[in-house]
Formats: sequence, C-alpha cells, structure tokens
Amino acid sequence: MKVAVLFDGASALGKSPDLLILEAVESVETAMASVGHEVIRIPANPDGRWMERVRKAKLDLVYNLCESVDGVAALEPAVIGALELLGVPFTGSSSATTSLCLRKHRVNALLDRAGLPVPRWTIAQRGGPVPVIGFPAICKPAAEDASVGVEQRSVVRTARALADRLAAMHECWDDILVQRYIDGREVNVGIVGDQVLPIAEIDFREMPRGLWRIVSYRSKWDTGSEEDRGASPNCPADLPPALSAEVANVAMAAWRAVGGEGYGRIDFRIDRAGRPWILEVNANPDFSPTAGLARMARAANMDFPALVRQVADVALAVRRGMPLPDADLWALTQRLSGVSVG
Repeated sequence: MKVAVLFDGASALGKSPDLLILEAVESVETAMASVGHEVIRIPANPDGRWMERVRKAKLDLVYNLCESVDGVAALEPAVIGALELLGVPFTGSSSATTSLCLRKHRVNALLDRAGLPVPRWTIAQRGGPVPVIGFPAICKPAAEDASVGVEQRSVVRTARALADRLAAMHECWDDILVQRYIDGREVNVGIVGDQVLPIAEIDFREMPRGLWRIVSYRSKWDTGSEEDRGASPNCPADLPPALSAEVANVAMAAWRAVGGEGYGRIDFRIDRAGRPWILEVNANPDFSPTAGLARMARAANMDFPALVRQVADVALAVRRGMPLPDADLWALTQRLSGVSVG
C-alpha cells in the first residue's frame, strides 16, 4: 500500500521548525513502513502545490497530520476538503466535522439540542454587549484549538473582569465563547473507530495556590512552567466504574452527534456532585507518541505503532464503505428525488 503522511510544511520546515510535528511525522512513517507499506512525506504549504503531488502519487491512503497551514488552524478543514475532492482515502474526520469542531459555540448548540450536558454558555461578539451567564466564567476564542487564547486571566469572577477580558480578547478575535466555569476534575476520553480508550485525568494537585485549575496554553506548550507542572495527565483515571461508564457513554454520544470518524478526544469536567459536563469535542486531536491519545492507547495495551495502524485501518474501512459507482449513485439519487430512471 502506498501511503503519504501529510503535515503542515510551513510550520514544520520553516525558519523555526516545529519539532513536535516532525516527531509525529517520523513516528507515523516508521510505524507504517515497518509493516511493508511504501511511505512518502507531503508537506502542505500555502501555495497549494501539495494537492498536485497527492493527485499524481496514486495513493492508497493519506495519513493526515495537518492540523493547520502555516500555523493557521482555521485552514485545517480546507486541507481535508481538498482530499475529499481528490477522492483519496484519509485518516481522521471529514472536513464538515472538523470545521464544526473548530467552532465551539456551534458544537455546544448541537450538543445542547441532543440533550447532552454542556455548561451554560453564550457567545460574545466584538462590539456587542457583555453577556450575563453567572460567575465564575471562562473566556475562550470560539474558533481556536490547542488552548490558544486560554490563560489564567481567562477565568473571571465579576462583570468588570469579564468586560475587561473580552475587550482584550476582541483585539484578536471576533467571537469569544463565555462559559460557566465548572470547579472539579478534568478528564479526557479518547475514541478510535468505535472503541473508547481508557479515560485520562488532568491532575491539578501541583497547581500553585492562587492559580485556576485549567489547562491553559502555558500548560500545554510552555514545558517546565508552573502551569505545565500543575496540570499533569494521568491514565487511567481513578473513577468509580459507574461514573467511568457514564462519561464514556456521553463521550460516544457527543462524538456521534458531530459525525466524528477515525479518532477523536472529548474533554470533560466532573463537578463536585459527580456530574460530567462536556467542555470540548476535538476532531483529529494531536497525534504524536507523547500526546494524550497515544497515552490513552498505551493504557489499553496498544503501543504507538499499533495505534497508527489501527487508525489507518479505520480510515480505509470508513472511506471504502461507499460501494456505489458514481453513475449508480446518481441514478439512485434521481429515484429518491421522484425521477423515473429508465
């Protein structure tokens, strides 16, 4: 099988290369090559030439590690849309699901409508009124991922602090998600195909006194910082069996609600009464040997190469599950539209 590993070339190969991207690319490449597949690397650059490389390569699968183009997360769905247009099987979720999950307020509305537990929320738009949802509240960019825009000052206790925080954030982003802050435990649920992986927990016990127990941008990316040390992931989480089952069931329901495919991660808070609340649904989350999904897979006795192969198998099963040729599909579409096909 011929496989291409697709990644953000401008970020990984630029003047200040993102070594985490390159580590993930190399690890996936090694895992697929170790079982006899031909693997090539294709950097997705802003000039779009990568699309012609994909088209000409006659690929059996694109292993999509491209979470942005030149660091712009909003372009991730466009990359997936190009793969869909080219008709090449690829790992992870569709462009529609990925685009949806990059807009937190739209996901929340969908989950609310499905009857799933989401903390009270609203959207604050630039130039609009300061919303009222109660305190404490947390402010996040509505269309970013990887905790971009999330810091200790994101959590506010008063209307004045909320107004100040929104004014600062609106200098960079138009739409800000304002959501009630849930005080309690934070857990992550990984999904691969139809399998729910062992639940992980963020251990905040080492978070310095006076700091909010949140996974901020510094927690994720400022290695060695006090917020990094204060938000340590553990897997499996020490949860009662009934609560673990409830969290897993809610996670799968949320994943299906957004049309998730391949692999994903759903983040929760569990309040003091033991009730789980969905914080975020992540389509195509960080896929590297040191990321949360790999950690959860290891707890299920699945090493990283096995996870890589499992994700590839799921992708091929999903995207080869449409047996009708185009002509037959069009004929069926016409019949279902009330047109008599001779």
